[in-house]
Amino acid sequence: MGAAEAFAELVRIMERLRGPNGCPWDREQSHDSIKPYLIEEAYEVAEAIESSDFDELRQELGDLLLQIVFHAQMANEAGRFNIADVVNAINEKMVRRHPHVFAEVAVRDSGEVLRNWAKIKSEERKDSSDRSALAGVPRALPSLLRAHRLGEKAAHVGFDWNNASEVWEKVREEIAELEIALKDEDRTAIEAELGDVLFALSSLARHLDLRSEDALQRASDRFLQRFRYIEERLAAQHRDVHGASPAELNELWEEAKRML
Repeated sequence: MGAAEAFAELVRIMERLRGPNGCPWDREQSHDSIKPYLIEEAYEVAEAIESSDFDELRQELGDLLLQIVFHAQMANEAGRFNIADVVNAINEKMVRRHPHVFAEVAVRDSGEVLRNWAKIKSEERKDSSDRSALAGVPRALPSLLRAHRLGEKAAHVGFDWNNASEVWEKVREEIAELEIALKDEDRTAIEAELGDVLFALSSLARHLDLRSEDALQRASDRFLQRFRYIEERLAAQHRDVHGASPAELNELWEEAKRML
């Protein structure tokens, strides 16, 4: 079955599930009730990419696509829009935002593509209530990813540091301000300065062509793996972490770092 036929079949399946003789659970759902599943499926796609498991990626992309069709079907039932409107809108947007492919605009490199993209998006927002160059970054994103995207968007209009060395100086400056807040024991200032440090570190990652969200995820994975190593070493002695001294835990941690 080709792509068009397979997609049309998925739409028909969802129509039937939501129909009079369909699935009771599917018929009871609303945009709000299935919103968590949409977010969860997106994260499962990301996890499959992270693990380079392409069979799993195929499955998870299908699950994510199902959520999109589900939302479109509910909107269609309410007379708001249908799945064709969704697809046509993104088709038009992609053609409009790639004039170097679909029109006669010439570009030198990917940097110019991104700058043109930002200008086109700004033009699209001229009738919007939010015309900011930073519009469109959801507050619901993980905080480090949101910081990365905000910095990225600001960079597209020239508001950015020139290189990673300059960002590192900013990180040092923010750490110094955090130290002052800690000495003053001002919790409001401590939170604000800690946030500034994290935002600056996100910008440093961006200038190093890294993603702070990914870096922290991998650091968390390493922490988990090493902590479990400590638990396993203690379990082999018929003990657990609750009965180990801080010095012993630290010694095992250093051992785990050498091993993992």
